[in-house]
Amino acid sequence: MENEIEEFKPWGMELKVYLMAMHLSQLAGFIIPFGGLILPLVMWLTNKEHNRDIDNHGKVIVNWVLSAIIYSLVCFVLTFILVGIFAFIVLGICALVFAVVGAIKAHDGVLWEYPVTIKFLK
Repeated sequence: MENEIEEFKPWGMELKVYLMAMHLSQLAGFIIPFGGLILPLVMWLTNKEHNRDIDNHGKVIVNWVLSAIIYSLVCFVLTFILVGIFAFIVLGICALVFAVVGAIKAHDGVLWEYPVTIKFLK
C-alpha cells in the first residue's frame, strides 16, 4: 500500500478550477440579484482556512464586488444628469471583463488584482 497524502479539493474540484470558478461566480449577479456577491463570498468563506490561494483570490474578488457596489451607487446618482447611464454600461463591461480575466489568470496560477478596486480586505 502506498501512503498518499490526499490533496485538498474544494467542492470536489481541482484548486485551479475552483479558483477560476470563484472568479466566474461573480457573473451570477447578472442573472440572480446579489448572486454575484453571495456565491463568491460563500465559496471563499467555506474554504479560506484550507488554502492560502483561496483566501487571497477571495479577498480580491470581495474587494472588487464591494467596490463595484459603491461605483453602482455613484452611477445611480449620476443618472440624474445622464452621465450615470454611460457609467453603468462601463461598469457592467468592467465587471464582465474583470471576472473573465481573473478566472483565466487564476487558472494559470496567477493572482490578478482587479484594477480600480478599493482594498477593504488586505
